[in-house]
Amino acid sequence: MLHYLLSRLLRASVSIIMVVTFVFVVLRMSGDPAMVIMGADAPPEAIDAFRKAWGLDQPLWIQYFSFFEAIFSGELGRSMRDGRDVLSVVLERVPSTLALTVPAFLLNLLVGVPAGVYAALHRNSLIDRCVMVMAVTGFAVPSFILAMLLVLIFSVSLGWLPSAGQDSWQNAILPIATMGFGGAALLARFTRSAMLEVLGQPYIRTASAKGLPWAAVVWRHALQNAAIPTITIIGFMLGGLVAGAVVVESVFSWPGVGRLLVVSVANRDLAVVQAVVLMIAMTMVAANMIVDVLYGLVDPRMHGQARPARR
Repeated sequence: MLHYLLSRLLRASVSIIMVVTFVFVVLRMSGDPAMVIMGADAPPEAIDAFRKAWGLDQPLWIQYFSFFEAIFSGELGRSMRDGRDVLSVVLERVPSTLALTVPAFLLNLLVGVPAGVYAALHRNSLIDRCVMVMAVTGFAVPSFILAMLLVLIFSVSLGWLPSAGQDSWQNAILPIATMGFGGAALLARFTRSAMLEVLGQPYIRTASAKGLPWAAVVWRHALQNAAIPTITIIGFMLGGLVAGAVVVESVFSWPGVGRLLVVSVANRDLAVVQAVVLMIAMTMVAANMIVDVLYGLVDPRMHGQARPARR
């Protein structure tokens, strides 16, 4: 198991380096931060001084190694906009993002998994077809389209809920619903498919033939064996919550990490963008590591796969 986790940790570290490198290069190819922050009317001397102050006058490879050296030393830099420590700028937005992502993730689990299991146990029934229609709809509709539809219905037409800001708990309802609906639909679809595949296996029929109650067959045999693909989807969803919050927070003007990323990209605030991307990448890696650990707990055969073959 240790070898299994170490190999995935090494793979995850390489993935983080590749993602951060890609963002580092693209940001510097997309425009001059000095021109955006100082303005086109700024004197050339002021622009040159800004570039020198932030190290933008150095060759790209020097900037690249300086950036990673700063990361390993625990210093992510300072915002080019206000000179504040980047880590402080990002961390102060994290609670707002968690206020959306945690309830949305719980909504995904509490709705998606039971709906998928129930649809599989009542295959081809009216409930099953309704669940599949909702699943396909939630999977196909982009989050920004769903967000605008919810605003149009519940804010503009009915006037029940606010459409933007963070003034009260009511402001969080529509963003949470937007993030939760798509995730619950996707999870219901995959849970149903996994359950149907397991329910068709011979050991399920054998367990039923032995006289076990159907509830025990479903709980002890079907659910455990259907958990592997379901855990995979849950891991992807957990890792993608922060990345998915970028669109939702922008639509609802929610002051979280996602909106900070959009504003920082527009302002060419390189240090903030790099810190947010690094946080998103590490979230994805942490989610995948959790999934790997759960694989070993749910399916003991994964322990054997982790060990190298003996000669």
